[in-house]
Amino acid sequence: MELYRKVRLACADGMSARAAALHFGISRDSVRKMLSFSVPPGYRRKAEIKRPKLDGFTEIIDAWLAEDQGRNRKQRHTAKRVLERLRDEHGFTGGYTIVKDYMRERDRRSREMFVPLTHPPGHAQADFGEATVIIDGVEQKAHFFAFDLPHSDACYVRAYPAATSEAWVDGHVHAFAFFGRVPVSVLYDNDRCLVASILPDGTRKRAKLFSGFLSHYLIRDRYGRPGKGNDKGGVEGLVGYARRNFMVPVPRFASWDKFNTWLEEQCRRRQADTLRGHGETIGQRLARDLEAMADPPAAPFDACDQTSGRVSSQALVRYKTNDYSVPVAYGHRDVWLRGYVDQVVIGCGGEIIASHPRSYDREDMIFNPVHYLQLLEKKTNALDQAAPLVEWDLPPEFQTLRRLMEARMIKAGRREYVQVLRLLETFDLDDLHVAVKTALRMGTIGFDAIKHLVLCQVEKRPPRLDLDVYPYLPRARVETTKPASYMCLVAEGAP
Repeated sequence: MELYRKVRLACADGMSARAAALHFGISRDSVRKMLSFSVPPGYRRKAEIKRPKLDGFTEIIDAWLAEDQGRNRKQRHTAKRVLERLRDEHGFTGGYTIVKDYMRERDRRSREMFVPLTHPPGHAQADFGEATVIIDGVEQKAHFFAFDLPHSDACYVRAYPAATSEAWVDGHVHAFAFFGRVPVSVLYDNDRCLVASILPDGTRKRAKLFSGFLSHYLIRDRYGRPGKGNDKGGVEGLVGYARRNFMVPVPRFASWDKFNTWLEEQCRRRQADTLRGHGETIGQRLARDLEAMADPPAAPFDACDQTSGRVSSQALVRYKTNDYSVPVAYGHRDVWLRGYVDQVVIGCGGEIIASHPRSYDREDMIFNPVHYLQLLEKKTNALDQAAPLVEWDLPPEFQTLRRLMEARMIKAGRREYVQVLRLLETFDLDDLHVAVKTALRMGTIGFDAIKHLVLCQVEKRPPRLDLDVYPYLPRARVETTKPASYMCLVAEGAP
């Protein structure tokens, strides 16, 4: 640039182009260019690049690359593979560089173009992302629900063990509770949890649970093109933002609830940020979003998957490849199930008969030992081999109670021990534990006494044990003493 200035000044003072070329040591063509342009114009190609060795082969390359569009991205032609096939199959004599440059230019010409969009207030976008987290000391994959309001860039993020239909709906329910309002419409991709199928005319057949959710909140659903994530760029950006900012370093929490409470706080703190290109904070722009949104219904939607099943001979009901126990009294009966993101509820008729933490493993068996005690009272020989009781972590006093009962009454003592355990059908383990410890301390080793003690524990009254009512209490044998018995204490000949 400095040489440009000197040459132009010299020529302006009357120096000829020939003299300037000799003085500055450059060609006369360079001098003419400097006089024609005030700044260096850069290289300008006037004719298209010619690749004579590639002529006649471009159609073959285009056909191969067109076939690749319908195949796995990792099994498409590279420039090296195209060169090898051209040489082996068509006698190509050119080099790698002209093939690589042609494929690069072709890719640039075929790239999609986009129109800048503006987002009116009151509309939302939703999607799921994935990240690694540590929950209760176990490293696992978290599927986090991302809900974005593109007008204000306000967000809500919630994590789940799996991206199921009920997780989709549960995420929306919590997002609506977080904002206190319901958006006019939500833009989605074509996830199978939401869209059962796409009909030939392009309309979507919605999944049953998702359709009920939309009806409850009166939301207008919109969908992007299949495989085109850029149609909902707002929430796609939120997924990446949440992963980079909320999931680094790898989150470590004691439970999913504590993790989600922390995520809500991060979303709330983000509302104080001012993003590039805006003069207002996210929270200030959120006010316009909320004004355009609707009030939520009086009651939230019940985000659960509903189905039915039949209890097996082992008092188990299958849901999503896993078996959950119910009381043995409901064996071989038809039941209904509700699968929530964190629990599975089982009922019969109008009554809830069992509730379990939900398992996301496969072919797992989830037991409640109390469900089998009624049967074990009859089949006491199966007490030590009963699978539902194997991992039952009872306080050590219960094992002491069983040993004393069996030592005193043998088989009848084992049955009475099961009767004590059946008190858990009515009372809490903590209350029964206190009653068992009290019974061991008092030596009242019997079902009737323990039942009385647990009732006293619950009712907060002192125990009153009667030997006639509770025959297993230890009895004291008191004999009468005759006056003649004391004569042996008197020495012979004593006055």
